[in-house]
Amino acid sequence: MSYITALLFLIAIVALVVLAVWYNSPEQKGKRGEKLVHNILSQLPEDYYVLDDVILSTDRGTTQIDHIVVSRYGIFAIETKNYRGDIYGDDNRNQWTQIIVTDVRYRKKWYKTYTHVTKNHFYNPVKQSLGHSYVIKKYLSEWSNVKVIPVVVFAGYANINNVKSNNHVIYASNLISTIQIYRTVYLSDPDVQNIINRLTEKNVRGIVDNKTHTYNVYAARQEINQKVAAGICPKCGGRIVQRNGRYGMFYGCSNYPKCKFTTH
Repeated sequence: MSYITALLFLIAIVALVVLAVWYNSPEQKGKRGEKLVHNILSQLPEDYYVLDDVILSTDRGTTQIDHIVVSRYGIFAIETKNYRGDIYGDDNRNQWTQIIVTDVRYRKKWYKTYTHVTKNHFYNPVKQSLGHSYVIKKYLSEWSNVKVIPVVVFAGYANINNVKSNNHVIYASNLISTIQIYRTVYLSDPDVQNIINRLTEKNVRGIVDNKTHTYNVYAARQEINQKVAAGICPKCGGRIVQRNGRYGMFYGCSNYPKCKFTTH
C-alpha cells in the first residue's frame, strides 16, 4: 500500500469516526426525534396547526418549545425526548433516570459475556412541559378560557413503563390519539388564527441562536443550583431537607406537600 493510499484510508477512517460521533450526539438525536414528531403531527386534521421549535422570552431568559399544536380544542405544549433504555421518574422528582443495560461479548481464550449498565440523569421533562404551558398561558392571557395541555413524547426506543405521572407521558405512536382525546371546543376559528399570529410574532427563534438559548438555560439552572447548594428551595424559599423515597435518597422542600420541589 502506497503512502498516499494509506493516508487516504486513514482520513476516511477518521471521517467515519467523526461522522459517527456527530450522528450520535445529543443534539442530532434530539433533532431526529423532533423530526419524527413533526411528521406525526402533520397527520392531524386541517383544523390543527403545528408550530415547531418556538423560543419565547421569559423573566429568566428564554424557553424553547419543541412543538406547539393550536386547535379549537386547546393548545398542546409538546416536549420531545429521543432516548433509549429504561426511564424512571415521576411528576415531582427534579431529575429522571435513564438506565441502559448492554450485554457485551468478548474473547479472551474463550468467549465471555458480561452486562454493562449505564445510568444517566436528565431534567424532569414533565416539569419542562408544565413550564412551557405556563409561559404559553402568560402570552395568551386574554384567552383565559383556553386549555393548555402539556405532553411529553418519547420518540426513541425507551421503555417508559416505570414512569409515574398524572400528565401525558407517552410514546410517539400514541401522540395523535392523545391529542384527539380533547373534543371540548374552547376557541373560535378567529381565536385560533389570532393565537397562531401571537405565538408567531413572539417567537424569537430568528434572533436567538442555540448558543444564546443554551446560555440562558444554563444561567437559570445555575441560579437554581446555587440556592439548592445553600439549602434554600428555589421554588418557595423553604429549607431543603433529606428524604427517602421509592427510588432512594433525595432532597426535597420542608414545605411539602404545599411545595413539591425535589432534587438529587
